[in-house]
Amino acid sequence: MSEKFWLAVQYPLKSAKGSQRDHWLRDKVMEYLEISLTDANLGYVDGFDMGKCISDPNKYALHVFCVITEEERSIALVKRVLRESRLDYTRIKIATMPYGKEETYTLKYAYKKGVTDFSL
Repeated sequence: MSEKFWLAVQYPLKSAKGSQRDHWLRDKVMEYLEISLTDANLGYVDGFDMGKCISDPNKYALHVFCVITEEERSIALVKRVLRESRLDYTRIKIATMPYGKEETYTLKYAYKKGVTDFSL
């Protein structure tokens, strides 16, 4: 059994509840990632949360959580799926954390250069 990781895809939101489009985006992202990760035998989607950020209550975000095995391959797959499916790829952050450990997420990809922070 290879090592597992949590992978979080983060989208910024304008409100805690999100718009109708934000809910559509959440459903599509979860659907596409579940199919892609399962087909590639790299992991699965484990759920989401939507609302205020823990680190800054004035900011809102959608997080889609996945459990993955091969970190680099999984990140590349997630980026490709979101880009090719046109699921707001230009707004995402992707971070990972070792599975089963109480650590912090490490930013692995950000939609623009210079972004170095990631928090839930």
